[in-house]
Amino acid sequence: MVKEKLFIKEMVNELRYVAKKMRSESDYEKAIYYFSAAHGITNRTFRYVFNENVLLADFVLNVSYNMFNDLITRVKQQNISSVPLEYAKIRKISDQLNALADAFEAGRDVSIPLKKILTIAYTTTGNGHYLEEKGMISI
Repeated sequence: MVKEKLFIKEMVNELRYVAKKMRSESDYEKAIYYFSAAHGITNRTFRYVFNENVLLADFVLNVSYNMFNDLITRVKQQNISSVPLEYAKIRKISDQLNALADAFEAGRDVSIPLKKILTIAYTTTGNGHYLEEKGMISI
């Protein structure tokens, strides 16, 4: 139990650091690069002290990072995209990483910030952006 608390504390600190770096970065691609560290720390954490909430966070953060990264790749390869690179979404992800860190630290439900992170990331896909434009998704 003490070992798990130490690893969770380290993960919480890293999530907050990632959120801070993302928010301070003006380059969209570099901000997403920092976002990749979020699932890196969750992956390392559950390998040392398995916890289903950390596993869930790792999955959501990994999938969400890949959605953002796919958008960057599409824009670079095609030089245009019907889905815009919106920096406001980086700030919202940063806010939710802090909320996730707070939830882990307090032992609260982590699903709320994870759902928000996944929804924000989903809006970087064609279908997600379309649903956001229709007003079906509000972030």
